[in-house]
Amino acid sequence: MRKILLVVHQVTSEPGLIGQVLQDLQYDLEICCPAVAQPLPSTLEDYEGAIVLGGPMSANDDTTLPFIRDELNWIPLVLEARKPYLGVCLGAQLLARVLGGQVSLHPDGIKEIGYSKIQPVSEQAELLGLTHVYHWHQEGFEVPREAILLAEGQVFPNQAFRYGKAYGIQFHPEITHHMIRRWVAAAPEAHLQSGAPTVEAQLHQHLQHATTVEHWLRGFLRQWLCSARVSLDVAG
Repeated sequence: MRKILLVVHQVTSEPGLIGQVLQDLQYDLEICCPAVAQPLPSTLEDYEGAIVLGGPMSANDDTTLPFIRDELNWIPLVLEARKPYLGVCLGAQLLARVLGGQVSLHPDGIKEIGYSKIQPVSEQAELLGLTHVYHWHQEGFEVPREAILLAEGQVFPNQAFRYGKAYGIQFHPEITHHMIRRWVAAAPEAHLQSGAPTVEAQLHQHLQHATTVEHWLRGFLRQWLCSARVSLDVAG
């Protein structure tokens, strides 16, 4: 079976809806957690693509967290192998750093938690149809010089970018009803201090927007993985 590498940053992390959609598309999921000393693969030959998910640490923690430095050193391997890469939140910020972009806190100290509106850049098709997406972050990324901006937001202006076959998205399309409850329960102080909507309000928002996000995600992942198959066909 075709495999996708999923890089997570906590042993309790789960791929959520992203994992469900990939399995529906007949992909086998291999999960790697460098934070607990699980080694990243030295080659991408056995994988159709790589997805790096989020986490509470910063992409700037490479001087204090060795696994962050390991991931920053490893991402170029994915890019050089011309395999599809998808970075979600922290995974997007790591990609931005690798490509020369900065990752930083909001200038007003704002944390973005819950559903908020994004605006796809009109001439780019990848995020068309998305209006509201789930966030949980306090840092944002600068769009690297050679990358293409795909979507903008009101709180953190840069919401998505593309660099070749690599995508970075600030938001969490993998979120599920269960994950919202678990994330809020796991970080109640961060949630309260951010002024975010209550968990009940977030779950209500999820009911409003989850179907649209899932429809987009299914189409996006098919397109993203199609680029891997096209490369294999050309090489063959």
